[in-house]
Formats: sequence, structure tokens, C-alpha cells
Amino acid sequence: MSAISSYLTQHQSHILADLELLAKAESPSHDKTAVDACGQLLQKLFMERLGAKAEVFPQTEYGDHLAFDIGNGSQHTLILGHFDTVWDIGRLSLRQEDGKLFGPGVLDMKGGLIQAIWAVKALKELNLLEDRHIRFLCNADEELGSPSSRPIIEEQAKHYQQVLVAEPTTASGALKTGRKGTGRFYVHIKGRAAHAGNNPEDGISAIQEMSYQIQYLHSLNAPQNGTTVNVGIVSGGSKINVVAEEANLSIDVRVTRLDEAERIHQAIYGSIAKLDGIKLTVTGGMVRPPMERNTASAGLMAKAQDAAKALGFEVTDAAVGGGSDGNFTAAMGIPTLDGLGSTGAGPHAEYEHINIADMAPRSALLAELITRL
Repeated sequence: MSAISSYLTQHQSHILADLELLAKAESPSHDKTAVDACGQLLQKLFMERLGAKAEVFPQTEYGDHLAFDIGNGSQHTLILGHFDTVWDIGRLSLRQEDGKLFGPGVLDMKGGLIQAIWAVKALKELNLLEDRHIRFLCNADEELGSPSSRPIIEEQAKHYQQVLVAEPTTASGALKTGRKGTGRFYVHIKGRAAHAGNNPEDGISAIQEMSYQIQYLHSLNAPQNGTTVNVGIVSGGSKINVVAEEANLSIDVRVTRLDEAERIHQAIYGSIAKLDGIKLTVTGGMVRPPMERNTASAGLMAKAQDAAKALGFEVTDAAVGGGSDGNFTAAMGIPTLDGLGSTGAGPHAEYEHINIADMAPRSALLAELITRL
């Protein structure tokens, strides 16, 4: 057993205790007061475990974002993690059962944050940081698409040689070298109202136009390229006996390639009304670019596999449909490896949980990877 693995195994109960503490500080993305309170606890943990003081990026609408620096060497690594969750306060309870910890955000992704803190603590305590500088960037709006933290992430990341993302593994325990880019588009359809019985010919039905637009939007799907376009929410009309004056579409887009993101963007914004007199208004766009597999991520993955081998297990990689903040840094051309957090299942589901026994080994994997950078 390596010194890193031994250290973290000995502290498994402390790692778990820190996660339970952080998970109890519930932090739904839209509740700035709650998210900031969780951020205060996170600052306390960083200070107590790593002696690191926070750099605070104050926000008005969202929770404040935080950064922490450890070491002052010339080898620069950025670790990304978010501490907001999708869960309203009181929605889920924290409990242990059959070697699993269930609770709000334990998998996505407070478990990964705690494991990363302890990974770096192990390196520090064992004098293995050497000529390294590690910055943690912890944001408070990732579950909303990182609207206020994206520019901070992109500005910070360009100063680092690689980015490690402490998001959870896949359900099978694989790391993530590919993620789909995500987009949210909205189409407002404006027609003309008229009495459906007396003079329907004077109206222009926004709902009829909506049916044409849905067919057009779904025709943009290209599963062979990993592209999906889904009209997920529709609404329209006012009364049953009125030709509908307005209708609205909400569209989810997922792409694996940057060229597909551009194609879909142009196609949706280039939508043409089928009925004369209809006005279409398109808003929204791509929220996250895709994380494309490339030689840079493959190089980091090879080092992670070597680190896992030294710890006595194997890891594979996968491409997944959901996005993360690693999408931003990968699109900038910075070597990025994702899925370095907890193992478990059920992110955003009521059965969200982590595998407690994997906390120390996965923390050790991150620590061993850092020594190979």
C-alpha cells in the first residue's frame, strides 16, 4: 500500500465526517443565503484541513464563488468543484445504509470536493507537493449552468497547465473524457387572435405554427453525430374558442462536437415561419460547449490509469451526456479530466448516494494523479 493510500485509509472516518458536515449545510442553487452559509463552512474546512484562506468572488444574485491556493511551485493545477445542489432544503435526509451515504448533493458533488481536499491534505502532510501549486475553484451556480462563474472559470483556467474536475464518476466508476455540450433555446410564436366560430379566417394560429416548428426542430436531430434536439415544454393559446395568438417552445440541445453546436444554433435562429403573418422570436443558446475527447485528455487519462494501477485497481474512461464546468476548460484547449470524485449513483434522483468504501481509494487516485503531473 502506498503512503498516500495508507494515509487516506487511516483517515476514512474523518473524510466521511467532513462530507456529512458539508452535506448538512444544504445549498440549493437559487437560495443565495443557504449557498453562502455552505460556502462559509467550506472556507472553514479548507482552513482547518489545508491552512488555505479563501479568495471570494462576491455575487449579488447567486452564491459567492471561492478559490483556495495550496503550494507555490511552478507546476500549476486547477481543481474544479461546485457546492450548490439541485435539492430544496429538507427535501432529502442524510442517512447511511448498506455501506452507502444517501443525501442531498453527496454525489453531485460534495463528496468529490471533500475527497479532493483530503487528497491534497495527504500530499501536504506527506511532503509530496514538491514544486506544485494547486488552486481549488469552487463555484455556487453550476447546477444552473454556471451563469456567473463561467467567466471566472475561463479567466482562471488559462493560467493552469491542466484542469481536474471532482465531479462524480459514471455509475460504473469510469472517469470522464467526453461530455456533451448543452443548450437551451426558446421560441416565442406570435400569431393573431380571432373568434374560432364567427371569424376564424381573421386569425393566425400560433398553435398551428407551433406544430410545424416542433417538426422542424426535431428534424435537426442527428443521433449518428451524438446530437439530440428535444422540445421539452410547450404552451399556447388562451381560450378554447379563440384562435391562439401566442405559443412558446422550450428546447433542450445536446451535442458532442463544436461544429454540431454551431449547426444547431444557426438552424434554430434561422427558423422560418410556415404561416403568413406569424412572427418568431428565438432566444437562448448553448449553455456549455462540448468536452471533446482529444490527445490532451487522453494523456491525463493515461496518467490516471497509471495512478490507479499503483493503488491496485483499474479505471476506464467514458463519454457522458451531461455537462460540467470541465466543458468550458476543455473547449479552451486546456487538458481536462473529469469524473475524479465519488463513486455512487442517482445524481439529481431521490436515491442519490455515494459508496463509502470508495472514498479513500478515489481520494488516493486524485492524489496519486497529481504526483504524476
